Amino acid sequence: MGFTILIVDDNGSFLDAARALLKREGLHVLGVASTSAQALGRAEHLRPDVVLVDINLGGESGFELAKLLVADRSDNGSTVILMSTNAEADFADLIAESPAIGFLPKSELSAGAIGRILDRDIN
Repeated sequence: MGFTILIVDDNGSFLDAARALLKREGLHVLGVASTSAQALGRAEHLRPDVVLVDINLGGESGFELAKLLVADRSDNGSTVILMSTNAEADFADLIAESPAIGFLPKSELSAGAIGRILDRDIN
């Protein structure tokens, strides 16, 4: 699998399950974060190819974090994909306005789904 992942979500159980799933499917999960501050620090240090960002990070906004991650990146920085348990239609306008390259329902999380968003064939 040709890319690395940082997962950002305020739900510890989801972080554990997502990390295990993506690792089992052959992706290299560099780390996880549960707050915007952690995510920014880990993204700067780890330099993942992809950052999966939950739209609702408790009291923080995943949309704001996506803006910060993209503004903070270098030419070869991370790509942001937004995630939620809610339907994409619930946030369609905000997703379209965000710097994220796509949206992934948490229930559909997989290496293949990430690859399709990245327009890569990872099989």
